[in-house]
Amino acid sequence: MKIHELRPAEGAKQSPKRLGRGTGSGIGKTSAKGHKGQKARSGAKKNGFEGGQMPLARRLPKRGFYNHFAKEYTIINISDLNGLEDGTEVTGELLKELGVIGKLEKDGLKVLGNGELTKKLTVKAAKFSKSAEEAIKNAGGNVEVI
Repeated sequence: MKIHELRPAEGAKQSPKRLGRGTGSGIGKTSAKGHKGQKARSGAKKNGFEGGQMPLARRLPKRGFYNHFAKEYTIINISDLNGLEDGTEVTGELLKELGVIGKLEKDGLKVLGNGELTKKLTVKAAKFSKSAEEAIKNAGGNVEVI
């Protein structure tokens, strides 16, 4: 088969309806739009207009907001760090490589203090909870804020 011999599959393409080509065609005169009314006009749009009734979007209350200034951290607990060896320098990139976290969010890594830490580690992250910082230091490790 050559590129100039390519054809669409049989029945895959249909020619468009030729509207308004005389009454004998079956779709002449009103061109399958029925008689008059908003939907028969050219450029007619519905756009949520409900005939003068208050539209649904305006009847429902507004709720909540999006904080554009909120920080986005990848969160990890100290219990997840127990799988690493003693003396390891823990960074977000290392955790991603090892598959402990899926992706590193734009504002970096935040370490929380859930669980127990038994290894002596140097942890580098953007943020630490007080309990996480305490637990890492109690285990003999170091905390570095990047």
